[in-house]
Amino acid sequence: MVTQLDHEDVTSMRTNLSNQVHQKGQQKGVTMVTQLDHEDVTSTRANHSNQVHLYTFDALPLQRGGQFGPITVAYETWGKLNADGDNAVLITHALTGSSHAHDTESPDDTKLAWWNPLIGPGRFFDTSRYFVICSNVLGSCYGTTGPSSIDPNTGYTYGMRFPLITIRDMVETQRRLIEYLGVSRLHMVAGGSIGGQQALDWAVTHPELVENVIVVAATAALTAQAIAFSEVGRQAILSDPRWQNGDYLPGQGPEAGLSIARMLAMITYQSEEGMELRFARQPARKQNVTAPSGFTDLSERFDVEGYLYYQGQSLVKRFDANSYLYISRAMDLYDASEGYPSIEDALSRLRSRALFIGIRSDFLFPAARVRWLSDQARAAGSNAIYAELDSPHGHDAFLKEWKQMTEALNLLKE
Repeated sequence: MVTQLDHEDVTSMRTNLSNQVHQKGQQKGVTMVTQLDHEDVTSTRANHSNQVHLYTFDALPLQRGGQFGPITVAYETWGKLNADGDNAVLITHALTGSSHAHDTESPDDTKLAWWNPLIGPGRFFDTSRYFVICSNVLGSCYGTTGPSSIDPNTGYTYGMRFPLITIRDMVETQRRLIEYLGVSRLHMVAGGSIGGQQALDWAVTHPELVENVIVVAATAALTAQAIAFSEVGRQAILSDPRWQNGDYLPGQGPEAGLSIARMLAMITYQSEEGMELRFARQPARKQNVTAPSGFTDLSERFDVEGYLYYQGQSLVKRFDANSYLYISRAMDLYDASEGYPSIEDALSRLRSRALFIGIRSDFLFPAARVRWLSDQARAAGSNAIYAELDSPHGHDAFLKEWKQMTEALNLLKE
């Protein structure tokens, strides 16, 4: 059991790791770092009441072949599991998210925890009734095994020797976790974006374990356009000279490439309507934010440019570039029909009540496609309903429109 680390803590730890790199790793062009133990992590925020727990299991058969392990899962829980083990709610996070979906010390602060307003006593994910679980996904860099983890067979970080992973591999990792926690059946699985893909896959792959599923701003598969944006972001990372085939030292990775990838992704998370409302053609309010290239601006800077630079810088401070490569690719590869004759056959497996939530202005996962998925699930025999957030905020609306989100979620209670 270890205490919760915030983004600044993680960044500081990564920076300190650079002082632990062995000379042997530098000579081979491969990062070798000293494994952090629980005391190292705990001392960072010993007085924080939100705790990250760790569970390790031996190996996992991967969807695309082979077996990988050992795997450590970082997770947080709120509330208590009942004697029958059937009041659990699994929350699944998006691309660069973490297990910290709720903060008990500051339950209304959306900057500290990404779904804070929806979780807690009396809220939709009611921690006085449910045992709420959120785990960091396989491949990430917030405690769960990923490319920046140490390969116990070599003593070096995995880097690009980490295996190709899929959304289903993330789900199977979560399944191992809930079995370990004593969960007999999930009352609910819920998530947005890549988290929505995970929630859908739970309902398709393990229908006997899921009573209710909530798929927010996610579809059965990405469009070609969305895959194109993902690939441009990855190429920005791969083209950065500091990427070094994935064997960069802690704190010395492809910052410019990752920053540009984040800038591009942030555009897909917004909408034209929302960006006009927020930025229009206003001059930059912050002039001290540096562009990823480091070059001086051509003429005056627009506010939207400064916003993108800031978002890029922020991600570089808290996220691993190799993890970005692997998880974004898992998002691209996801197809709910994989392994089944058709999407209709896949959806016919659903036994849960299903709520699909689209966003009117979503550019990345268009609302029409989320509605189509809901219709297909209902046609295949599922008890599926559709709700739509009327928001100008694009894909990110599920992290902003708390009143509308609560109203949509409450449809499951009717």
